[in-house]
Amino acid sequence: MAGLTETQRQQALAEMQQNLQGCRLCLDAGFEVFPRAIFSGRVGARIMSIGQAPGITEKEAGRPFNAGSGKRLFQWLAQAGIDETWYRSTQYMSSITKCYPGRASSGSGDRVPSRTEQALCRPFLNKEIELVNPELIIPIGRLAIGLFYDSAEPLEKIIGTEKQAAGRWVVPLPHPSGASRWHQIAENRQRVDQAVALIGAHYRRIYHSHTE
Repeated sequence: MAGLTETQRQQALAEMQQNLQGCRLCLDAGFEVFPRAIFSGRVGARIMSIGQAPGITEKEAGRPFNAGSGKRLFQWLAQAGIDETWYRSTQYMSSITKCYPGRASSGSGDRVPSRTEQALCRPFLNKEIELVNPELIIPIGRLAIGLFYDSAEPLEKIIGTEKQAAGRWVVPLPHPSGASRWHQIAENRQRVDQAVALIGAHYRRIYHSHTE
């Protein structure tokens, strides 16, 4: 936020995070979510990743991208020169909606948060971006990518590109779920490699190869 010191921004973020943990808006609206808002990070982070929503293992562990998807995500980031322990302890990890939405009615995978749920949770994400003020945003998966790119565009035209939005760089990644076949196709793996190279370039530019 313009005009606030880093200490004031950190205090405002801590207050917002406390409010987020007490949020019951989706439950009150009749959605069967499982409150325990999952996010991590602090003011001072220069990179922010945004996923779709936490899964059951994320809810249980209390940290974003905890399971197999997280393992693949951090394999990708490792290719960019980014260490998982460093990233988790210094950067910001959030999602479109913050609570586990439960299983899909089909029984296959987790339920995709509805547009209403996304709208109810959006002010929290907007505030996170505003207060953390990252230089690089990594949207992960179709839902998060749709915040910055035309949702009608296929991933084949998006992954491996970068753009600026409100003065910040955005480099999208596909969802790293093992259930997704998209990133397992050879041509798409090349697109992921291009995205990882872009992330690595921004990481080196932002942190000048420091380990913080």
